[in-house]
Amino acid sequence: MTQSLTHFIGGEAVSGELTGASTNPSNTDEIVARYPQGGQAEVDAAVDAARSALPAWADASPEVRSDLLDRTGALIMERAKDLGRLLAREEGKTLAEGTGEVMRAARIFKYFAGEALRRHGQALESTRPGIDVTTHREAVGVFALITPWNFPIAIPAWKAAPALAFGNTVVLKPASPTPAIAHALAAIIHEAGAPAGVFNLILGEGRMGSALVDHADVAGVSFTGSQGVGARVAEAAVKRQARVQLEMGGKNPLIVLDDADLDKAVGIALDGGFFQTGQRCTASSRVIVTEGIHDRFVAALAERAKALKVGDALASDTQVGPAVSQGQFEQNRSYVEIATGEGGRLVTGGDALKLATPGYYMAPALVADTAPDMRINVEEVFGPVVSTVRVKNYEEALEIANRGDFGLSAGIVTNSLIHARHFRRAAKAGMVMVNLPTAGVDYHVPFGGTRKSSYGAREQGFAAVEFYTQMKTVYVGG
Repeated sequence: MTQSLTHFIGGEAVSGELTGASTNPSNTDEIVARYPQGGQAEVDAAVDAARSALPAWADASPEVRSDLLDRTGALIMERAKDLGRLLAREEGKTLAEGTGEVMRAARIFKYFAGEALRRHGQALESTRPGIDVTTHREAVGVFALITPWNFPIAIPAWKAAPALAFGNTVVLKPASPTPAIAHALAAIIHEAGAPAGVFNLILGEGRMGSALVDHADVAGVSFTGSQGVGARVAEAAVKRQARVQLEMGGKNPLIVLDDADLDKAVGIALDGGFFQTGQRCTASSRVIVTEGIHDRFVAALAERAKALKVGDALASDTQVGPAVSQGQFEQNRSYVEIATGEGGRLVTGGDALKLATPGYYMAPALVADTAPDMRINVEEVFGPVVSTVRVKNYEEALEIANRGDFGLSAGIVTNSLIHARHFRRAAKAGMVMVNLPTAGVDYHVPFGGTRKSSYGAREQGFAAVEFYTQMKTVYVGG
């Protein structure tokens, strides 16, 4: 069942020595795929192919681009079951979560198939008689897309689909833990009829991403990953005046007020904190609870977390899959130790689990009695680890929620319309959830945060046109 992967460059499958491998985190004895480790030569070839394909693709009828994206979305939908299984095997999401992500990718392509036909401009009145003024949007050029492992088909989709819809060409560099699902997406885009060089895939380690960012013919870079790497990407891109868009995670607060429905609040926290193994940049990893409901909430959340079934991602009864890799697994466990070492109380979980197959399994962890400035509350863990902070009232909860460098998503659970309305405006986050998990967003609306969570134009939905096109103003005289 081990796949042998290739790069896709200039419409061709380009092979190489298969020195890289992705492993099934539910069964580390299983190799999902082997892939070639590309280098500067592959980066140069892919960018050259994209640059050569750009003029014809940018000048093509928008209907041509729309049809390609629509066919891509349809093919993904047709193969959702198999793609979802592949994603679950390679990344560790449960089968239901993996299949859901695949369907989200399909709908993203279909949404931008429509947007390809809706690119518009304006006709303006000139201040000078006899002169017409219009504006319209044009393609920017070659885009480098550097994507993470936690949403290995949805994030490439929400970057590639708008880039292609608006006439740009693409070089995709996926994360090394999840090359097989990215390869499957590239194969589908080519099967759907992408002209040679319009969409290119290169596989390998992080140095390839750096080579892409530094390439003189790359006009824009869209990156999702850590703050540290994102800062280096931005510096390199801006230095040569390339466009840059960064999504760099979150440490998302969920406020639970005394007037909240307890069962609803626990369900929201459980979903946002533990599902998809907590490997979501929008996960509610810190829960800020007012003192009147705090003890009941912690006890109920601990009971629900302890009952979650951790297991093989492909098993039908699994609710929480493994961490994606050994490194992530060790990081998850280390943060539990850090939190308890700083004075937090481990209510449940945090221990490594030995199941039928060797994998990166950890019991979902809940750490209570933490202080706002502990590392567990300011650093992104990216695993099934949730901390709670006790506060006196809404005002204190809001002040703590707004601390730190991250500002991606923020949530509140309350039956108070006054507090819900205030929180919508006062929360320092790009996305605000009221009586909903901080994780879970629609595919057709803008995505992004404030502070150091995001940099540049928003992703997804109608906002994507801002990053992937440039405005031209045209004056015509008589």
